[in-house]
Amino acid sequence: MTDPWVALEPGADPAERVRVLRRAHETFTTAGTVPRPVRSVVAESWRRSALAGVGPDGTACVELSDGDLGAYRAEHPLARVMPLFRELMGTFAADGEHLLAVCDAHGRLLWVEGHAATRRRADRMNFVPGARWSESAVGTNAPGTAVAVGRPVQVFAAEHFIRRVQPWTCAAAPVHDPRTGRVLGAVDITGGDGLAHPHSLGFVQAVARAAEAQLALLAPPPAAGEGPLLGALGRDEAELALDGRRIRLSRRHSEILLLLSRHPEGLSGDELLCALYADESVTPVTLRAELARLRRLLGPGLLASRPYRLTATVESDATVVERRLETGALTAAAEAYTGPLLPGSQAPAIVRLRERLAGALRTALIAHRDPDLLADWAHAPWGEDDLEVWRALAAVRPTAPVRARLAALEAELAVPVGRAPGRTCGATYVQRPPA
Repeated sequence: MTDPWVALEPGADPAERVRVLRRAHETFTTAGTVPRPVRSVVAESWRRSALAGVGPDGTACVELSDGDLGAYRAEHPLARVMPLFRELMGTFAADGEHLLAVCDAHGRLLWVEGHAATRRRADRMNFVPGARWSESAVGTNAPGTAVAVGRPVQVFAAEHFIRRVQPWTCAAAPVHDPRTGRVLGAVDITGGDGLAHPHSLGFVQAVARAAEAQLALLAPPPAAGEGPLLGALGRDEAELALDGRRIRLSRRHSEILLLLSRHPEGLSGDELLCALYADESVTPVTLRAELARLRRLLGPGLLASRPYRLTATVESDATVVERRLETGALTAAAEAYTGPLLPGSQAPAIVRLRERLAGALRTALIAHRDPDLLADWAHAPWGEDDLEVWRALAAVRPTAPVRARLAALEAELAVPVGRAPGRTCGATYVQRPPA
């Protein structure tokens, strides 16, 4: 193959190529070796699929349905470019008896549209909205592999890892956030052998680029003064973006502003005292002095009293992670989580928030078993000693370095998993033996 990303070059015999690929697939699934005729992008994807525990006779699982799917799609950034996808690809899909599909960054299908008879055939293998088609779930396939490798890819016939998908051919391209470069998902065209042509790969790539250009027009950079934003993840002292300024807050001011941002109805002095100070001897005078200093720092109008409250909505990066978790956008939530919430804070309410947020995210990561997301957490400073996450990672990606790190952790800890008393980072839930 002159282009390793193209599944079938012009002039090649599709039937003969299918026979070669089926023999290669059988060799890999029985002996674990990849014969030479298999493209490198497919061979690497097969290996990742096997390491993730995908079986060749598996099937996709539907994770979102009905109202949950509708709510998630409505909030997803790619919803804004679905009219563009339909305009550019809808007629091509319908006339060619193909399907237009769009997935999120987690490989979960959001929309599947096109020829009615083809949709009915696709339904039988769960190629439907809400189903998870990531590599770690169903092995090699165009939308899942495009998200995994971050570039356009074709998958032809028996290049698919799961056998029931092998009658199909698909081409997909990732769509990136034009401002951050983050992968938002992928656009895919799925159908028969006629799609095994360089033109289909170039087509979806052009559509993805058009979508990125449209997103750039629809979402210009936020103007100064649009709304206060509080950055409190992964830092002991939060930073507030306010009216074009970036204000570095003290630890105590960070705690106060974060708590008030989560209580738009306001908090009384007594409620703030209990939330901020474990020491009951701290007097209201101390708190009032902190609030007076904070009011001078923020400027007039933002901090009101009786009860203490913010006069404008202040969004924090922690609430962004929470909202994405609630809508099922796990990949986006993990990307937004830049570290534990105010990790140095010992304020009782902050400790609870920190542990709740980190606990919810790591629980979701372990449950979803995505090797890339688990690896990102395990190799982060807050996850390097997280025994449960390393065990989950070893189950889906049992490479030698992962197994070695897990063995070292288990030997070092040598105790059952449990929460360490007094630990406040909310990320590592293991108890070390006493010295």
